[in-house]
Amino acid sequence: MYVQKSFNLNLKRGEPTSFMAHRSIDKLKSVIKSDLCTRCGSCVGLSKGNIVFKDKEGEYRPVVVNEPDEIEAARLYHACPGKEFNFPYYRGLFYKNPLDFHLYTGPVESIYIAYSTDPEIRSQGASGGIISAILIWLLENGKIKGAVVTGMSKKTPWLTEPFIATTKEEILEAAQSKYIITSVNEILPEIEAFDEPLAYVGLPPQVQSIRKLQEINDISVKNIKYIFGPFYGNTLHFSSVRSFLKSYKIRDYKNINKLYFRYGEWPGNMRIEMNDARVVQLPKFHANYLIPFHILTNSLLCTDLSNEFTDISGGDAWAPVYEERGKGFSMVIARSKTGNQILDEMQAAGRLSLDKITIDEAITMHSHGYDLKKRGTFIRLRFRKFLGMTNPDYGYEIKGFPFTRYMMEVAINALFIILGTRFSRWLVAQFPPSAVGKIFEKSRKIWKKATYSIKRENLSGLN
Repeated sequence: MYVQKSFNLNLKRGEPTSFMAHRSIDKLKSVIKSDLCTRCGSCVGLSKGNIVFKDKEGEYRPVVVNEPDEIEAARLYHACPGKEFNFPYYRGLFYKNPLDFHLYTGPVESIYIAYSTDPEIRSQGASGGIISAILIWLLENGKIKGAVVTGMSKKTPWLTEPFIATTKEEILEAAQSKYIITSVNEILPEIEAFDEPLAYVGLPPQVQSIRKLQEINDISVKNIKYIFGPFYGNTLHFSSVRSFLKSYKIRDYKNINKLYFRYGEWPGNMRIEMNDARVVQLPKFHANYLIPFHILTNSLLCTDLSNEFTDISGGDAWAPVYEERGKGFSMVIARSKTGNQILDEMQAAGRLSLDKITIDEAITMHSHGYDLKKRGTFIRLRFRKFLGMTNPDYGYEIKGFPFTRYMMEVAINALFIILGTRFSRWLVAQFPPSAVGKIFEKSRKIWKKATYSIKRENLSGLN
């Protein structure tokens, strides 16, 4: 059952009036210190140095070093997607009369199975190289002068770093998924100063913050012309990388030279190259064993799997017919008229291979992810409410799940709680990742088979 909540809009700031009772900086601090903080980076980027990130190898939280005045604090708080992002309101604001819509997928103009026809771009992408191909095409055709992307830092190559790419080479440098925390919006000052049309690539919470700033015509986002983004399952703390290295008896992560999360032929490998020429590598599906031990709690509060507020979003095409072929295939969703036009023009120019599919086929292909985000999240939010914990407000709820789905979520939450302890993290690091990864992958297949009917029961029935 879908329930849309009421939404009172303060026209000056676009802020729900229920949030206006206390000082904005105090309200922002309460988000920063809680599970609601998405680490999107907006408060850091907009604060003029008053808020900074500290301990990026640890909790990676913003820290208020100087309190901004109330006007600036209200601006920062409005930009925060962690405490509130009203899906129905922002859909109505940015997507006028979409061709199709589903509560799980969001606004849809078209959905395709796709890949870049350029072998280099396709091979360097996480799956079909779609987002990289789009950015390069826009750049080559003069539609943008740069693209806001996330790569690995040159100074600290074990951490991510947002930057504005202005060449094909720089775009490809930022290709592939990054499964540790990223904070793209900390470079909002650079975005504002660029003064040329930009494309922007971000995860759902980061995109949501940009949309909130666009809503109030904030100067920081005036140069963003297009918004793209990958599908989003979860984010891991940097402790996942440290644990992975410790399993190989490597203690000093600061000797990392290169860190990849999807290296090589699709679906890729987690691969770390050290300064002393040592290389450790594990297949992507096996490296997923790190997820329950190091997941960022906010990942489990996000209801947006397929990046619903982009112009175009894309993710892996998880289906045997594509997985068996290797090379990488993407599911790509055009949400705006502009996004749909980009795909049409690129197909006509021979830059993309596009094979149209239906919304139901798309939901089936990502049934595990949609179940996790659109059903599991609302069950988790109900558990949190029962325990007196603060939840984000998305402006809607989905209810009416069968009892078996609630019990499945109890088991999942118990697993995350137990495996997220320091002892469990220490224990798993004592075993070879190759062995742990194989056990995890086998267990995952057994779990998927056992919960198949529960996850797919009436999965695409809401719209």
